[in-house]
Amino acid sequence: MDSARDVIGLVRSVFSRRSISISRAFLNRQFSTQNQRARSKLSHSKLEGKVALITGAASGIGKETATKFVNNGAKVVIADIQPQLGQDTATQLGPNASFIACDVSKESDISKAVDYTVSTHGQLDIMYNNAGIACHTPLSIVDLDLAQFDRVMAINVRGIVTGMKHASRVMIPRKTGSILCTASITGIMGGLSQHTYSISKFTVVGIVKSVASELCRHGIRVNCISPFAIPTSFVMDELREFFAGVDDQRLIDMIHNSGELQGTYCEPGDIANAAVYLASDDAKYVSGHNLVVDGGFTSMKRLGLPAPDQVH
Repeated sequence: MDSARDVIGLVRSVFSRRSISISRAFLNRQFSTQNQRARSKLSHSKLEGKVALITGAASGIGKETATKFVNNGAKVVIADIQPQLGQDTATQLGPNASFIACDVSKESDISKAVDYTVSTHGQLDIMYNNAGIACHTPLSIVDLDLAQFDRVMAINVRGIVTGMKHASRVMIPRKTGSILCTASITGIMGGLSQHTYSISKFTVVGIVKSVASELCRHGIRVNCISPFAIPTSFVMDELREFFAGVDDQRLIDMIHNSGELQGTYCEPGDIANAAVYLASDDAKYVSGHNLVVDGGFTSMKRLGLPAPDQVH
């Protein structure tokens, strides 16, 4: 009998311990799941409570950035010269996105866009000067069309300066803010584009450093992003003109094959991710910086020497 009681006691003890073990395992799983959900929510809410104004956001890099901003918790105002496309984009992005018509070559338009953002949302935390145009000018400086040069500079340079000016007037009193600009690898190395476009993008990097030197005293960060070539409509339209008769897939392949980092290529989402980083508190001590997203393209230049066994 004692032996039977011992067996029963042992079985009860084992089941009791197993029950405790199962309960602990269940609790650990529940706790782990809740933590994962919390981490996931935080990782996708880097811009929670922030308000952003993005120029040129109806398509391409601007649209992708607006999408990422909204997905990260921001309220976004899309400012673009294309009213129907801009309104369609805002509708697609839902209640946290709105649209205002804006030609960045006109200071009054940018001023109204900033005022609209503040009156609608009560603040402006992020100003992303993304709008720009391509350069349809001859390749040689000898044939430079100065009228076209002035038009490109009015949008790619003056438009950015104007955006900074009007964002600053509402950010300085609050002592906080993040201003972003789209630059380009053509503003890092010569020979990657026609002179006019390249000059405009070299200028953007200089503007960022100049304005950052002042606005840092007001707690406002100023940065830019320099993308590699991406086959957006912006780039494709120019390539179609330059390579007349070549089909689109061939043009896309040409862009993708021109990079240095094998196995991948630059996409609008890569630039949008860079913008989310620079606009978020993850980059709270980053200012006056040009974040180059080019797979190392502008960091190297090969001599092109033959291998030793090829030299006779």
